Amino acid sequence: MKREEALACVKEQLTEQRYIHTVGVMETAVKLAERFGADLKKAEIAAIFHDYAKFRPKEEMKQIILDGGGPLEVLNFHHELWHAPAGAALVKTEVGITDEDILSAIRFHTSGRPNMTLLEKVVYIADYIEPGRRFPGVEEVRTLAEEDLDSALIQALKNTITFLISKNQAVYPETVATYNALVNDRH
Repeated sequence: MKREEALACVKEQLTEQRYIHTVGVMETAVKLAERFGADLKKAEIAAIFHDYAKFRPKEEMKQIILDGGGPLEVLNFHHELWHAPAGAALVKTEVGITDEDILSAIRFHTSGRPNMTLLEKVVYIADYIEPGRRFPGVEEVRTLAEEDLDSALIQALKNTITFLISKNQAVYPETVATYNALVNDRH
């Protein structure tokens, strides 16, 4: 699928602000893929479709997950996590993308997972640091992503976990497991 076709497809699914975010994620993912040796085309397509299900009704996302579109455990956590596994399922059924590398990068762009692939890391970090993002800690992750994708990922996960804890929100266990796996790989 060509970039223009993919962008036109997702534009119908997103608000104007989220579409601008998506273009930023796409551009950032391609740069990260070039820097760290990931597949450029897969990074571009996964980034374009990463938020495909973002504005679907919660009940629709829940049903997709219940029907096998993601781990059931995710339903016990904030619905902001749901669009990633639901999106991977919808991109497969509605758009016809069957490349497991791309679908996996979409599926894990919010939670991460232990032993993430290079493509999954690229899309996760691109979503976190795209130029439109403005929140405490993002500049540090941008700087780290210049040199070391795993360091950037560790910091992004640390920021996310700390933020959720500061808001008295539950932290999805897979996110903690991702952080632990990356830190343990360093030792």
